[in-house]
Amino acid sequence: MFKNLTKEEKSWILYDWSSQGYVMIVHTVIFSLYFIQSATVALGDEATATAYWGFANTMGTIIAGLLAPILGTLSSYRGKKKIIFTFLAYTGIIGTIALAFIPEELWWLLMVVFVIASVGFAGSNKIYDAFIVDVSPKERMNKVSSFGFAFGYIGGALPFILSIPFVILAQFEMINMSLVTAYRISFWIAGLWWIIFSIPMFKNVKQRIGIDQEPQYIRKSFIRVWTTFLEIKAHKPILIFLIAFFLYSDGLGSIIRLAISYGAAIGLPQHTLLLVLLVTQFVAFPFALIYGKMSEKVGAKNMIYFGIATYCVICMIALTMNPERDIVFLTVMFWTLAMLVGTAQGGVQALSRSYFGRIIPKEKSNEFFGFYNVFGRFASVLGTTFYGIVALATGQPHYGIAVIVLLFIAAAIVFYFAPDDRQFVK
Repeated sequence: MFKNLTKEEKSWILYDWSSQGYVMIVHTVIFSLYFIQSATVALGDEATATAYWGFANTMGTIIAGLLAPILGTLSSYRGKKKIIFTFLAYTGIIGTIALAFIPEELWWLLMVVFVIASVGFAGSNKIYDAFIVDVSPKERMNKVSSFGFAFGYIGGALPFILSIPFVILAQFEMINMSLVTAYRISFWIAGLWWIIFSIPMFKNVKQRIGIDQEPQYIRKSFIRVWTTFLEIKAHKPILIFLIAFFLYSDGLGSIIRLAISYGAAIGLPQHTLLLVLLVTQFVAFPFALIYGKMSEKVGAKNMIYFGIATYCVICMIALTMNPERDIVFLTVMFWTLAMLVGTAQGGVQALSRSYFGRIIPKEKSNEFFGFYNVFGRFASVLGTTFYGIVALATGQPHYGIAVIVLLFIAAAIVFYFAPDDRQFVK
């Protein structure tokens, strides 16, 4: 499977494996349950606690999004990229482990540390994405990027699986351990998993492309953010792709963010939702690899189109899922929808990253990836808004999910005018 990959490429792939435990345990499932439980006890209202959890996620997203272009310009200087990456990665790792030491009643401090950890994770991932031009030639970027996302899914699932027995056994008082302790053990697992499997990235991956440091480089980095924006506007193919990327990433991100709450809204039990989430990770693994393999034959652009079409089908399935229908039918349809998401999610994200890496000038990769991450970081705003408006207006959550198809259709239209990535390899 790793035939012909260099040590740097393998080390780069492993960082996806290492950091995704944080996504599953802290960002998606276990910490969200812990925080809402802690804040509910302190505030006396679950709705308020849930709102603060939403605010925490929004705050982390905004900070990371605003930092992305600045980090891109700073990391373009020789010798700075690895330093910035290491600092942000350790910020995320230390923040994750620190969650295990904060008293549960200090919900506001849990929220602050979570935001710090999420910014560290998002920032390090921004630099990590940009490292693909340092570790891999253009003809292998689709393969390497797909491997990263594929192994990221397994790397997220395994520490989650290690954590779940502690949480479940403590919840049902089958072991002599409090539920809070079980939660804290899971944070340790996420942090240790992240740092151990990041070692090859820290050790073997080096910055090869960059510009020489100049006087007052920090001040000039801010100026270059605006210069880079103007350059992107002048590169029509890059601008077209970023617009299309924002639209389909918004649809994709909205479906991921809304999956659990949507499943609960149509009456599915919590244990079913958690099982579906876990199985989807394993489905996504081989399909991310398949997307990478197929892109070598038909190009990343065509495979991204195929993924967009898959998401249109997902939205159409949502139209059939009226909450008043039989629970067996809804369960089968939700599983079908989730498995389809698994087939497309990793492939589309992986090939978007490598497609962008192929079409941008290598010497501008760090700055351009800064804006790539801005477009990706602020995705899911439109889709979640559509969902909320339609669901409130109709009282039917499945209509809200289905309307997200408009984002994918718009993305497909814009993406039509983007170039075929294969022409940039020749």
